[in-house]
Amino acid sequence: MSRIIAFSVIFIAAVLVGYFIIVSRYEPLPVYAPRDINPRLVDSSLQSAEQEHYVASFRLVNQLGDTVTEKELGNKVYVADFFFTRCLTICPVMSANMKKVQEALRDIPDFMILSHSVTPEADSASVLKEYGERYDTDPARWWLLSGNKKHIYDLARKSYFAVLDEGDGGMQDFIHTENFVLVDKEKRLRGFYDGTREKEVQRLIDDVRRLMKEYENE
Repeated sequence: MSRIIAFSVIFIAAVLVGYFIIVSRYEPLPVYAPRDINPRLVDSSLQSAEQEHYVASFRLVNQLGDTVTEKELGNKVYVADFFFTRCLTICPVMSANMKKVQEALRDIPDFMILSHSVTPEADSASVLKEYGERYDTDPARWWLLSGNKKHIYDLARKSYFAVLDEGDGGMQDFIHTENFVLVDKEKRLRGFYDGTREKEVQRLIDDVRRLMKEYENE
C-alpha cells in the first residue's frame, strides 16, 4: 500500500510539473507599461502615463553605413541593448551572449537584434562593422547602430526604459546598462533581461519563442 501511495504522489507531482511547464511556455508574455516598471528607470514625463506604451520611431545608421528606421525593421520581434565598442567590462560579455541569441534564433525569420552605441561620436559605421566581425554579427539580423547621441539616449530612457533617467543626452551624459529588452511586432515592451547572465539570456531565447507562439495562435 505504501508503494502505491508513493507512486501516486510521484505521478501527481510529475503531472503538475509538466502542467506548469506547458502553461509557462505558452502563457502570453506580459505587456509592460511605464507604471509596471521601476520608476527610477522611467523618464519623469512618462511615470504617470496610463495608456499603452510603444517604442518611438527612430532614424539611425547601422554598421554597413545604411540609414535605417523602424520601417526597415518591418513587422519583426526584436531585442534591443546599449553598448560601446571600447567598453572592456560588461559589453564584451553582452555581445558574446547576444551572439548566442542570434545563433539560437537563426531559424526565426521575423526576429532582429538592435544594439545601440552609447558613444556614437566614437563608434562610426566602420568601427561598428569591425566590432561586429568579432562576434559574427549578421547585418541582415543584427544591427549595430550609431547616430545622434540625444536621440539614442532618449530611446534608452523614454522608449526602452533600459537605464536610469538621469542626464539629458549632452556631452557629459553617459549611460551603461546590462539590460536586454524584448520588443514585439507592435513595438511594445515584453521582457527585460540581464545580458551578462547566461540563465537570463536563455530565458530571453525561450521568451522569444513563446512570443512567436503567441502570433502563431492568433
